[in-house]
Amino acid sequence: MTKAQDPFTLEIIQSSLQAISDEMFAAMRKTAMSAIIYEVLDMGTAITDGEGNLATSGAGIPAFVGVLDKAVKKILEMNPRDTIRPGDVFATNDPFYGGVTHLSDMVLAMPVFAGDELIAWTANIAHWNDVGGMVPGSISNDAREIYQEGIRVPAVKIVDQGAPIRSVMEILKANSRLPDFLQGDLWAGIASVRIGASRLLELVNKYGRDTFLDAMRSFMDYGEQVSRRALKELPKGTFSLEEEQDSGVVYRVTVTITDDEFIVDLRDNPDQDPGPNNACRDGSMIAAQMVFKSVTDPYSVANGGSFRPLKLLTRPGSVFDAKHPAAFGVYYEVEVRLYDLIWRCLAPHLGDRLPAGHFGSICGTFIGGPHPDTGRHFTIVEPQLGGWGGHAHGDGNSAIFSGFHGETFNCPAEVAESRYGLYVDRMALNDEPGGEGRFRGGRGLLLDYRVRSDGCFFTIAYTRNKHRPWALAGGREGSPNYAEVIRADGRREKYAVVTALTVNEDDVIRIRTGSGGGYGDPRERDRQLVLDDLKNGYVTAETATSVYALPAELVARVAAPRAGVGREDRGRTGRPRP
Repeated sequence: MTKAQDPFTLEIIQSSLQAISDEMFAAMRKTAMSAIIYEVLDMGTAITDGEGNLATSGAGIPAFVGVLDKAVKKILEMNPRDTIRPGDVFATNDPFYGGVTHLSDMVLAMPVFAGDELIAWTANIAHWNDVGGMVPGSISNDAREIYQEGIRVPAVKIVDQGAPIRSVMEILKANSRLPDFLQGDLWAGIASVRIGASRLLELVNKYGRDTFLDAMRSFMDYGEQVSRRALKELPKGTFSLEEEQDSGVVYRVTVTITDDEFIVDLRDNPDQDPGPNNACRDGSMIAAQMVFKSVTDPYSVANGGSFRPLKLLTRPGSVFDAKHPAAFGVYYEVEVRLYDLIWRCLAPHLGDRLPAGHFGSICGTFIGGPHPDTGRHFTIVEPQLGGWGGHAHGDGNSAIFSGFHGETFNCPAEVAESRYGLYVDRMALNDEPGGEGRFRGGRGLLLDYRVRSDGCFFTIAYTRNKHRPWALAGGREGSPNYAEVIRADGRREKYAVVTALTVNEDDVIRIRTGSGGGYGDPRERDRQLVLDDLKNGYVTAETATSVYALPAELVARVAAPRAGVGREDRGRTGRPRP
């Protein structure tokens, strides 16, 4: 047996590739300037082979990992091979040039050479707080074309054989309202791909080029084998679903499962949105990949081989395959809606594999303005936690990110208050009715931001507001996603979509994310579980009696008396708020 065929050596190299991806992730986390990266972990890392096929990935957002192989392939398409050299770093953020998502997400990729041969790429992606555009934070629900959304970086070289191309970097900085943060996050990304490339070369030098390449190929082949084996265990047939969205448009999907293929057909869908609610074809593929991985093998590492049985059909010019010059700022809500649509389509046919619907929105929250202490512009970008659906074996999880976001975290209140011009007055589980069932949906979030200076802005684009998280087996729908602005004078304004709304000192932005859908008839829920939920504040006394059918006298004995007005209901002056 040759060294290249030795399974122990191959396993060591494959595990090393995973460790290198994780080290790239850690390097980026430790050196980034923005909390959206180093606290929230709104980023991803990966290694591809020389042709851009995904070899392995690090932690972070699943939807981001799926971007990186597609970005590398676009870089290869747009840059002749003889212009790609050791030490180069390329960048793209444009959905029409391999960026896949929207302009706020920057991809960096570095080629790795063994001698004169291009054998691999290291790549990462991260959300930058501001890349220009018509509003602070670069996300506007009013954008009508991509030119309004920020600076476009079309798969260009930013480091040439180790030397930064200063002109390109200065152009990037000049187009951001937060140039120092942009520069810091850029260099964090460069550090990440460089350390990954260095580690890969150590592997090549230790085991040899041929053995290294064989290990990558065999790892991808193994990913394919795992997927195909799991595919054969799924029910076969063609399954279809259409679902009205909050905007009134109807999304449709047809999924065909055979022994050899998993086909997602999105051709019968609306034309691309005139605003920013669009996804490119590669972005739609990522949504399909995430569901495919969930129903086949959710536990092993994903690589290029894992998705070989997956086939996607789209119609150019549709909302899931938008064409130039479409805007993409709110792509994330389109993709999470697609992810949830495919999930809902399959859930009734896969036994107990899939739970009821989750809160189904990124709930991206953008707040910024003049910092009250320094006068400098600040922008906080925060995806929100929410509830997941109940399932055949138990209740859904509470306060978890959407399936789109995966292994990320919320920004701690202490960090938000020290870095940004606001207070975090309250973070609690949302106790609004919704998601009741034999197994209930997990609870969403209630979060209060208090603004500290005049002339700030607030932007959101939440879905699952009008059409709530879906239930299974007779459960009840979850609760909606929305935000309230409670003005300093007590006036209340309710929003699911708003762009650059002016908020001033002592205004409170109250975020409410939905509970997941319930599973099964609520009247079949174990009585003790309902009483426990009542004690823990997961359900109200009214819900316990009217929905779960508990006797009113029993509920009255268990329900805790309502506490008096606390800090969360008071202004900074101590006056009770309405």
